[in-house]
Amino acid sequence: MVDNVASVDVATARPGRAWHVVLWVLQVLGAVSFLLAGYQKLAGSPDMVALFAAIGAGQWFRFLTGTLEILGGIALLIPRLRALGALGLVGVMIGALITNFTLGMTPLAALVELVIVAVILWGRRRELTPSWILRGE
Repeated sequence: MVDNVASVDVATARPGRAWHVVLWVLQVLGAVSFLLAGYQKLAGSPDMVALFAAIGAGQWFRFLTGTLEILGGIALLIPRLRALGALGLVGVMIGALITNFTLGMTPLAALVELVIVAVILWGRRRELTPSWILRGE
């Protein structure tokens, strides 16, 4: 006798409640982390000024990076923008990793933040559609 088992199409399956909660926790943790990091850059923390002097691109790059981190951190908390924010922050963190390796610094903090936003991006990937801005939640 064969049991009737409902099959679930993995590509269209909706994430469960637990996964949704995990993503929200990661989004809040990521937002706090990026908001603090961006604030340090924009406020002119001596460590950040020295770091960006070592990078050699100029202090404008510190302001750009801080602004991107703050905007990405805010976007992680807005349902319509969270996937796009995670995508942008993945790019920022890849740049941070490359910079850390180039300067001979430990990449651990950048790697942890990259993993966090990459998990958020993967978990919210269905939200990155051509009509993402028009769709309501």
